[in-house]
Amino acid sequence: MAEMKEDQLKQLVEKLQNAYHDRLVSVILYGSAAAAGQHNGFSDLNVLCVLKHVTPRELGDSEPIICWWRGHGHPSPLLMSEEEAHNSTDSFPIEFRDMKDRRKLLFGVDVIADLKVDGKYYRAQIEHELRSKLFRLRQQGAHVLSDPVKLLKLCLDSVSTFCVLGRHALVAAGVEAKTERRAIVHQLAHTLSMDVTPFEVLLDIREDKAGVDLLESRFAGDPGELFAKYLDCIRRLIEFVDRLERTS
Repeated sequence: MAEMKEDQLKQLVEKLQNAYHDRLVSVILYGSAAAAGQHNGFSDLNVLCVLKHVTPRELGDSEPIICWWRGHGHPSPLLMSEEEAHNSTDSFPIEFRDMKDRRKLLFGVDVIADLKVDGKYYRAQIEHELRSKLFRLRQQGAHVLSDPVKLLKLCLDSVSTFCVLGRHALVAAGVEAKTERRAIVHQLAHTLSMDVTPFEVLLDIREDKAGVDLLESRFAGDPGELFAKYLDCIRRLIEFVDRLERTS
């Protein structure tokens, strides 16, 4: 799978070069797929494409490329102009911090290298994302509490996002955060002094390990109990980030 993704990335860069020529400034892979040690089956290929300008002409030129890329199951490349890349860190601090920490230059100039991310905006966006995603998780959970299969799927679908936000919470606290999800969870357990078993169980199930056995032994095979403990972990994480504002 890793070789297939590498080949697709090379094809993407070639297609972008052929479409944009000298309008193409850089192509950057960022996020978990740009870091070593990721579980290849669950790492999205997040690509930043920086152009000199982004107008309807550029959007039209990108349409067949984006359709091809999405056809392979990848998220659409993020198109930005040079000006937007240089002046948007205050609006998207999490995204740019992630790019700064985990990126691989595929073509052109590394426009991320010299960018600065303000810690005040960074912490605030982490808390906003955590709270909004917790609210959404509870809303969705309320619809499927009586359906163990759907409730477990809801948890599985969200755990990767909360691992990413947990990593950013650690970074905001000055911790040298790991990049692999399980290592992040272990750091959260140590830093917050909390039981992270719900995260471990969900990651195991996602990765076809012994998660189902852990679900049975630690939560009596009840996704409802897992969900309750999972929500409590997220609440603890939000409280941790909220306290950073008062200690910074």
